Amino acid sequence: MRAAMLLGPERIEIREIPLPQPGPGELLLEVRAALTCGTDVKVFLRGGHPRMLKVPTPFGHEMAGTVAQTGAGVKGFAPGDAVVVANSASCGHCQACLSQRENLCQKLEYLNGAFAEYVRVPASFVARSTHLIPAGLSYEKAAMTEPLACVLHGIEVCDLERGAFEGAAEVVVYGAGPIGLLFVATLSRLGHRVILADPNPPRLTAGEMLGAADCVRVERDGNQRDSVLARTLDGRGAHLAVDCTGSPKAWEDALMSVRAGGLVNLFGGCAPGSQVTLDTHRVHYSELTVKGVYHHRPANIKDALILLAQQDFDLRILLSGERPIEEVEDALRSMARREALKFVIRNR
Repeated sequence: MRAAMLLGPERIEIREIPLPQPGPGELLLEVRAALTCGTDVKVFLRGGHPRMLKVPTPFGHEMAGTVAQTGAGVKGFAPGDAVVVANSASCGHCQACLSQRENLCQKLEYLNGAFAEYVRVPASFVARSTHLIPAGLSYEKAAMTEPLACVLHGIEVCDLERGAFEGAAEVVVYGAGPIGLLFVATLSRLGHRVILADPNPPRLTAGEMLGAADCVRVERDGNQRDSVLARTLDGRGAHLAVDCTGSPKAWEDALMSVRAGGLVNLFGGCAPGSQVTLDTHRVHYSELTVKGVYHHRPANIKDALILLAQQDFDLRILLSGERPIEEVEDALRSMARREALKFVIRNR
C-alpha cells in the first residue's frame, strides 16, 4: 500500500509498504478521508513531535474510513462499517483516567498514519477510540471529529455555563486557523459573542461566516491587545481569551485581553523552550485564571460526532480542497504559506 512517511524536518516520502494485517482485537481501516491540520504542519517543519511520534514514521492523524478486516475477538465492528478513529487511546485505569482527565493519561498512546491507503488500528484504539459514523455524515466531515473534540475540551475547561461567565460571554479568539475557526463556530453556536483576531483577511471572512460577531486584523509581531480591547463591548476586555496560534507574542496579547476576573485559555502549543512575559501584578490583582489546555477526552470525541451530524453545523468552509496521497507535502506547504485551511487527502 502507499503511505506518506515523515523522515525528518520538511522530508516526506511516499513509499510502498506492506499491507498490515490486524491481530487479535485489531482492525484494518481503509482510509476514505484524512485531513491535514496545523499540528501536521508544525510536525512537518520541525521533523517530529515530542509526544506524538518519532521519525521515521507514517504520518497524519485525522481519519475516517471503512473497516476492511477485523482481527480475532473484535466485537461491535464488522467489515464495511464506516468508522472514525481518534488519534489517541488512554489506559482507563490511572489516576488521570479515573478523574476523567484522560488527556493527561500517563500511558496515552497515539496513532499516526492517516495519509495512507490503510491503517492498522491497535486493540486499545478499537476498544476505546473507534466509533461508528452516524448515518448521513460524510467521511471528510467525520474526519473533523478529532480537532473538534479538542475544541470541545478547550471550551469545557473554561466552565462557561456554570462559572463566573454564566450566560453569554464575550470571547476573544486569537488565530483564525482551523482550530480557531472551530472555536468560533462552536462558541457562537452556544450563544457567546466572539471576536476573532488574525492577520489574514480571507480567514477573518471565514470567521464571519462561521459566526464571529466582530473581526480584527492584527499584525503577527504581537502588541495587538489595544485594537482587540477596543472591540469589546465596554472596552474593558473579554470574559475569555483563547489563543489558537501557538505564538508566545499572541499568548501575551491574550493575557492582556481579558477583564478583571477573566480567564485565559492558552490552547495553542508553542515550540519547546518558548518563554513569555507575564504581568504578575495584573494576574494577581485582577484575579485572572490562566489555563494550559491539551488534546481531548473520549467524551469529547463522542460529543464531536454528535455535533458534526447536525445538518446546520456546516464546516465545509474549512476544507480548501482535495489532494491525493502523493501531494501531502504540497498540501502542507500550502498551509504553511497560509494559502489554505485544511485539505482532504484521498486515496481514490
